Amino acid sequence: MRIGNDSAIVSIVVPCLNEEQAIGPLVASLWAAGLDEVVVVDGGSTDRTADIARTEGATVVLEPRRGYGRACAAGTQAARVDATILAFIDGDGSDDPGFAKVIIGPVMRREADFCIASRLRGAREGGSMTASQIVAGRLAGMLVWVLYGARYTDMAPFRALRRDTLMTLGMRETTFGWNLEMQMRIAARRLVIREVPTGCRQRNGGVSKVSGDLRAVLPAAATLVRTFLRLALVLRRSPVR
Repeated sequence: MRIGNDSAIVSIVVPCLNEEQAIGPLVASLWAAGLDEVVVVDGGSTDRTADIARTEGATVVLEPRRGYGRACAAGTQAARVDATILAFIDGDGSDDPGFAKVIIGPVMRREADFCIASRLRGAREGGSMTASQIVAGRLAGMLVWVLYGARYTDMAPFRALRRDTLMTLGMRETTFGWNLEMQMRIAARRLVIREVPTGCRQRNGGVSKVSGDLRAVLPAAATLVRTFLRLALVLRRSPVR
């Protein structure tokens, strides 16, 4: 991938579960943005998500065990060995791939160790984020700031960092707490963070697994609380554990 005068091999990991309406246009848009590899991790879809992703030229990884963190880990492991930067984006089409260079650029230029989208600071389509998502992002950001002095406004899935940085973080979370874990571990290490305002669109088909329905929201919220409390204790002892 080339951005201005800088270039690097960049693989992007796309966790998916029943996203057949969104995955084709998303993969095509990621290729158009200049990514070197698109790794779609299918977490057990019952629709044509995996087939459509393959048709669009993505590397498809089947991860039968459910869990967002497991999917991200599987995609990381499957990414091409010469990729020096790894990016992540959800497969529902809500994050705009047009911002890929804005997210990846600061990491490529070594202006930041970690770059993350902020949907809350950017232009959002009406109904693209639920109140619970907005509150969770702001609350997590406030707690991380209190503990580590690092400022986040969101837990957006659209993010990028160098592969060697990710490998030293010691990521362990297998659930939707994976995003929060990454942000906490990076903050605890005092790494350089860049948060970039981006757009957010209504999801292009499929059903959200963590928002909009109390049966999904409450377990997801409980997972985030457990993740935060566990990591706050672990990272207090050692930021690399």
